[in-house]
Amino acid sequence: MSIKVGDKLAEATFKTMTADGPAEMSTKDLFGGKTVVLFGVPGAFTPTCHMNHLPGFIEHGDTIKAKGVDTIAVVSVNDIFVMDAWSKASNSSGIEFLSDTDAAFVKDLGLGLDAPIFGHTRSQRFALIAKDGEVTFVSVEETPSDATATGAAAIIAAL
Repeated sequence: MSIKVGDKLAEATFKTMTADGPAEMSTKDLFGGKTVVLFGVPGAFTPTCHMNHLPGFIEHGDTIKAKGVDTIAVVSVNDIFVMDAWSKASNSSGIEFLSDTDAAFVKDLGLGLDAPIFGHTRSQRFALIAKDGEVTFVSVEETPSDATATGAAAIIAAL
């Protein structure tokens, strides 16, 4: 069963890169008392993720935050070093890059993607808005190579 509007996000721990190296961030730290836009991607540097999905959030990040969003974050089932390299290669200041290394978070959301091409579970392409950890909007792409229902324009419209 997939996450839906009105659901509370379960506790999970992400890996994130800090100036001091890899660190952990809990869902409580990320979502507690904040309005957060979180989008999930099948893989860092993959064509749709790198050239279509992420760039919209970089380009429209200020517009999204002006609508009351405290944090914009992207999550993928990649290790933190890959996510950090993707962040740097994308010049994406203002977006939090989260590693769900074992896919525990996306599986808990019901949004795991079993795709043999990747060799292990990845994330479906999704976007959600959560206020203090409660989902107020969620959208999942029917086709992983699309990024329209989960892109920045869809989030702006939902805010």
